[in-house]
Amino acid sequence: MPMSPRSDNAGDASRGSRGALKPDARGKPRWIRPVGIAAAVFGVATIVSGAAALFGPQEVKAAAGAIVSFVLWFNFLAGFAYLVGGHALYFERRWALGTAIAIAVATALVAMAFVVYTTAGGAFSWRTPGALLLRVGFWAAIAWGLWPRRTASEGRHA
Repeated sequence: MPMSPRSDNAGDASRGSRGALKPDARGKPRWIRPVGIAAAVFGVATIVSGAAALFGPQEVKAAAGAIVSFVLWFNFLAGFAYLVGGHALYFERRWALGTAIAIAVATALVAMAFVVYTTAGGAFSWRTPGALLLRVGFWAAIAWGLWPRRTASEGRHA
């Protein structure tokens, strides 16, 4: 009896240590929903911490260190965009890529403004550049992962 190809054989692309990077049965990457949840959690944490630093008691503001107001306000408002991005990822909306790009670019622009501010002698906490780098990297990685790619079968002229 001839062997028929099976989807669970050893050569199956969805198995192995890189299985999360391979598409599921619907052709969607397996990482999208978990990252959507992470983005939403990141958004809630950003909103809560930003609100505490902006509107909280003086003790909380003092514990935050040298606050850069425009970065703090941007991060607080961006937390709401993270919730939108998390929703778009979790529910696999077409506009998830655009949302991730917009958040990454906006955060990178704020990071550049932060560099100008600090090189001009502005006071800051060292957590700020680390947080900006994390945020840009998180959303840029999502955008990169969602970016459409041609398959080998489509060829160069597709």
